Amino acid sequence: MVTYYTLLGIEPGASDDVIAEAYARQRERYNPERVTELDPELVKVATERSAELERAYRVLRDPQQRQAYDASLQMKQPTDSGERRGLTPREIGFAITGVLAAIILVATIWIMTGGESQPETQAMAEMRRAAPGFDAPTLDGSTLNLEAYRGKVILLNFWGTWCEPCKRELPALQAAHNDLSDQGFAVIGVNLTRDELSRGQDTDDVQAFLDQYGVTFPIVLDLEGDITNAYRVFPLPTSFFIDPEGQIRYVHISELKYNDIVSRFTELKGEASALETP
Repeated sequence: MVTYYTLLGIEPGASDDVIAEAYARQRERYNPERVTELDPELVKVATERSAELERAYRVLRDPQQRQAYDASLQMKQPTDSGERRGLTPREIGFAITGVLAAIILVATIWIMTGGESQPETQAMAEMRRAAPGFDAPTLDGSTLNLEAYRGKVILLNFWGTWCEPCKRELPALQAAHNDLSDQGFAVIGVNLTRDELSRGQDTDDVQAFLDQYGVTFPIVLDLEGDITNAYRVFPLPTSFFIDPEGQIRYVHISELKYNDIVSRFTELKGEASALETP
């Protein structure tokens, strides 16, 4: 379930300082000015997400609104046991107060958003711009230079262990790596390690996470966020298809499917082969 906490990438019990820091970080990531040169659909995604972040921060920074919002979340949580005990008068009073506050909050948000739901947005944009180069450490202790992959079709995938769509697409990425790597295809994962560390995760945790999925393609560690910023990444996962000439040709936001990967590889590989034919 998407909540204001998951939008900001924090835990429900986060302090005010943590909330403010997470908001500033996410606001910079989703700043529409970062993608003004790219596809209009990406600008739309960034603008909508920026508005969602603003709403989330406005509620969570206010103690009363946050209390009411937390109460509304509790109402949606399933019980851990089939047994239920009776409520005391004190608990009933708190519940009624929380429900009323939640209703007022939901009504306020409904008015502010024009009564429209905020669905997850997916975008696939076509473009042609030079892929920013980088020379960065990898999870296995080596160093990866993007330029060394020139001549291949590259799938550069930005991800984090907390990202549910990232988890779901890992089998497809690994299958594409297994099936196509000997045909001029390379999958490179870029882990948002700075964000992992801020969440209490370290590289051992990242490795353990990948081991669950049998991932064998290289994983770059974006320790300072420089690669993420260079590629203007905001939602996760975000994937870039780079042609053999080093040009970004497609940007895909959200979960990738195996057939999507194969189709893009076939297209870009075919274009490169056609250019090589005299």
